[in-house]
Amino acid sequence: MGNIKNEYKSFLDDIEKNIKNKEDLEYIKKRLSSFMDVILEKVDDIANYRKEEIEQLEERQNQIEEQMSKMQGIIDNIEKDIYAEEGFDFEILCPYCENEFLIDVDENKTEIECPECNNIIELDWTGNVDEEPEQGGCNGSCHGCHGCGEDEDDDM
Repeated sequence: MGNIKNEYKSFLDDIEKNIKNKEDLEYIKKRLSSFMDVILEKVDDIANYRKEEIEQLEERQNQIEEQMSKMQGIIDNIEKDIYAEEGFDFEILCPYCENEFLIDVDENKTEIECPECNNIIELDWTGNVDEEPEQGGCNGSCHGCHGCGEDEDDDM
């Protein structure tokens, strides 16, 4: 805008030097001034329009970044579910106080302390649910279990 002001002032100085008739000079100045007002108003309109477009783009960009952040959180959770380093949770029912709690599967662990009654519970990771109970298989007496191998949804 500074360059336009300088050119405008230079133009006015030039016409004042070259136009000797004061009435003509005033007419030209007045006419040029109203013409410049129209041009500058249009320039302001364009600048405001561009500013609004930029603000809308910035708002949309913020919305997209927020959505991407939410999606990244979901992806991170999915990744944790798929590639859980901590192992799988295993539900334990304390045979002493019937407290239910979760532990991470760790086949090297042979016993665990109940967080409720502090009794030691022996863990046996060698059992196969398809074997007979005497051989370490399921006897169908787990809490919330109706026997391994049975379909719980038979009534559907």
